[in-house]
Amino acid sequence: MHQEHVKELIALLQLERLEDNLFRGQSRDIGTKFVFGGQVLGQALSAAQQTVDPVREAHSLHAYFLRAGDVNAPIIYNVERTRDGGTFSSRRVVAIQHGAPILNGSVSFQIPEKGFEHQTAMPEVPAPEDVEPMRPMPLEEIAKLPAKLQRWMGIDGPFEFRLVWPRNELHPVKRPPVQHIWFRLTAKIDDAAVLHRALLAYASDFHLIGTATLPHGISYLTPGIQMASLDHALWFHRPFRVDEWLLYSFDSPTAQGGRGLARGQIFTRDGVLAASTTQEGLIRLHGSQR
Repeated sequence: MHQEHVKELIALLQLERLEDNLFRGQSRDIGTKFVFGGQVLGQALSAAQQTVDPVREAHSLHAYFLRAGDVNAPIIYNVERTRDGGTFSSRRVVAIQHGAPILNGSVSFQIPEKGFEHQTAMPEVPAPEDVEPMRPMPLEEIAKLPAKLQRWMGIDGPFEFRLVWPRNELHPVKRPPVQHIWFRLTAKIDDAAVLHRALLAYASDFHLIGTATLPHGISYLTPGIQMASLDHALWFHRPFRVDEWLLYSFDSPTAQGGRGLARGQIFTRDGVLAASTTQEGLIRLHGSQR
């Protein structure tokens, strides 16, 4: 079953080429109300990568989420070849549904080169084997949720997550805005670095903005909550494999004005800093729950 989920996700990220700079992607209904933001990020990166000399590797992606995506309609990706320099290439990507943009993004690529090296140390956390797998929510609790959320909670996805500090999303308690989560693809895949980067872009949207809810004792299951990603930035630093354990270390320095900011660092299990992320998201609580 895991292998089938992984194959489905890889197919989702490969896209159909309609023209030199025009691509079409489908959506996977994972039980969320709208298209999962990580899917659009991964597909946008995949589209941009197909317009660049393979020797040039993506090192940064910056995207704004403009509208919620319709999971029942295809997404068109229009890539603008902004610049091809001696070392760097830049691409602008617009994701379009029903004639309107749902995401604007920019991706920068670089020919690999040697340079100065330093990195922050990986946090001291238990190894993934020493962290309990996520336990499914009890069926009686799932039955109380809206139908879409029931599907979300019940789906066995292509990634496995192990939370160093688990929490009950139905009954969250206030705690500092820091969390550490081990994750990996649930099946082995080939060595193509472009595929691993697209899959990491997909996975980088999980749990990120949720970090900004931790000090407030709320979650995406809180009645009256409205949460949505506004923008997302991702930097690739060093080689990695998404089918091996990676540590996603999060913190949220601020929340204000109905928005929360979260940051993430992604390490290989031997402490190599592979990627960094930042995201700002909408966090509103409506009605009597405010």
